[in-house]
Amino acid sequence: MPAPAPAPGTGPSVRLALFQGRAEPLDLPANLAMLDQAAGEARAAGADLLLTPELFATGYAPELIRDSVTAAAAADLDRDLAGIAARHDIALVYSAPGQGPAEARGITSALVDRTGRVLARYVKSHLFGPEERASFRPGTAPPPVVDFLGLKIALLICYDVEFPEVVRDAALHGATLVLVPTALTRGYENVARVLVPARALENAVTVAYANHVGVEAGLDLAGASVIVGPDGNIVADAGRATGLSYATVTAAGPDVDYLADRRPELYRSWTDAEHDRGGNSA
Repeated sequence: MPAPAPAPGTGPSVRLALFQGRAEPLDLPANLAMLDQAAGEARAAGADLLLTPELFATGYAPELIRDSVTAAAAADLDRDLAGIAARHDIALVYSAPGQGPAEARGITSALVDRTGRVLARYVKSHLFGPEERASFRPGTAPPPVVDFLGLKIALLICYDVEFPEVVRDAALHGATLVLVPTALTRGYENVARVLVPARALENAVTVAYANHVGVEAGLDLAGASVIVGPDGNIVADAGRATGLSYATVTAAGPDVDYLADRRPELYRSWTDAEHDRGGNSA
């Protein structure tokens, strides 16, 4: 039986900052300057960790990235982003093109600590739409789960969070905080308003979902970045604003422990064997 979660206000905690903004496609210096400013402001406000949107340093423009961001530029970008964390003494989660030749790289996210050291790296496993699929390779490794200031942090990217299996896997491996850089377009706000809270509640985890806002490379990105507690309640909502949102995250979970009450052996039997689906139930 898992150990009981600490009561609210006790145990380890992380002060989380979430950045929402509009990037300039392929203007890496301008985008890095925005992230640098956000990191400085977040640290000055007492944050331990800053979460930023999917592919923010390059702007969300998969085909332009594929055609214009070289392997050397991608490697430099990782170094620059780690440098931002070290310069401002704050841990950082960022998303960027993976290193290596364009035809072999994925959309990545990385967690670096306040010294710029990489603690975890993840490659997006569920690519969204034809442009992403033509520009990147999907990852196959599961979400990493790593310790950070006493909490267990998992990394996902955008469309990954829309698959219940992915968040459930992270939760089953101990995650209490799931960090999701994203690039969600207008018209899909229910992902942030409905689906992300459901993922948090059903897995008893905090989910932070950091989006762009405004038009980039012809796409109208929705904003709607949220931090959702393990009870499914939205504790920070950026709306359509540019800037930082904050929440203090602990390991405390809701009263109903869905993970402990699961019956995986039953679910496997349903999948592996033929069952009468016509309404007869024993």
